[in-house]
Amino acid sequence: MARFIVRRLFQAVVVLFFVSIFTFLIFQVIPDGTPALRLAGKSATPQTIAAVVRQWGFNKPIWVQYADMMGRIFTGSVISYSEHVNVLSQIQRGLPATLSLAIGAGVIWFVFAVVVGAVSAVRAGRISDRLLALLSLTAISTPTFVVGALGLYFLAWRVHIFPLSGYVPLSQSPGQWFMHLVLPWISLSVVYIGIYSRVLRSTMLDNMNEDYVRTARAKGLSGRRVLIRHVLRTSLIPIVSMWGLDFAGVIGGGAILVEVVFNLNGVGQYAAESIEALDVPPLLVIVMYGAILVVLIAALVDILYVWLDPRVRLEA
Repeated sequence: MARFIVRRLFQAVVVLFFVSIFTFLIFQVIPDGTPALRLAGKSATPQTIAAVVRQWGFNKPIWVQYADMMGRIFTGSVISYSEHVNVLSQIQRGLPATLSLAIGAGVIWFVFAVVVGAVSAVRAGRISDRLLALLSLTAISTPTFVVGALGLYFLAWRVHIFPLSGYVPLSQSPGQWFMHLVLPWISLSVVYIGIYSRVLRSTMLDNMNEDYVRTARAKGLSGRRVLIRHVLRTSLIPIVSMWGLDFAGVIGGGAILVEVVFNLNGVGQYAAESIEALDVPPLLVIVMYGAILVVLIAALVDILYVWLDPRVRLEA
């Protein structure tokens, strides 16, 4: 187990290294991405542009610029090109909204996916299973921003049940915090509920025919106990793996559309605004921090998977 953990963490470091290189190079070749022209202004003279190039180090070799940028990212000293403010402070300001959105939606889609998937597996082939399958496929096929727009139109603008947009900190008003996040939570959760429920249904149906399930039934255990303690418990292992990766992806920028639709002013919306302004430093920082989170959670999920499932055999 210890050998596997060390090997998995080493792989995570290697992946992060190549992600940092590819991300940096991609932002170096984007169209109209020359930062010196934007920093100097539209009416800047060649002398002013040259001074900006020297000041920001754009005249240095590419590998020197890469090392300098990575050092700034991991020390939290990156300055945006457009607003000339510390990027880390901007991310910290939007992080509560993003975490509130991700945690709430993550709990919702996991709980509802388990319920829907388990019911579909138990009722396999019946009308209720087909109805849940239709709803799941509809959820998977509907874009997140469409769900958000429909929710805003019917439940916020027409009926006035929920606020139209914005984010209220939990410390300021727990009730308003909840009301402002209900629609974003639902919008972000719908597609994941559809995907997870179908995966869980398929996994449970496969596990119902395993030898250990037949053995449990032969021992006289009740059908409910066999379903929960043996079938469902084992079937949740891939769902937990998926949940960990998707949750990290949402925090790392997967909730951009939802944050923009509902004007939550989170990290995702900050990334969207940086893309619009072609402001490279915030995008680099957000991508790198998001990649670190995804890779570390993926490594943790793999370790937990090996620990939870004794059938997994580690390679020598």
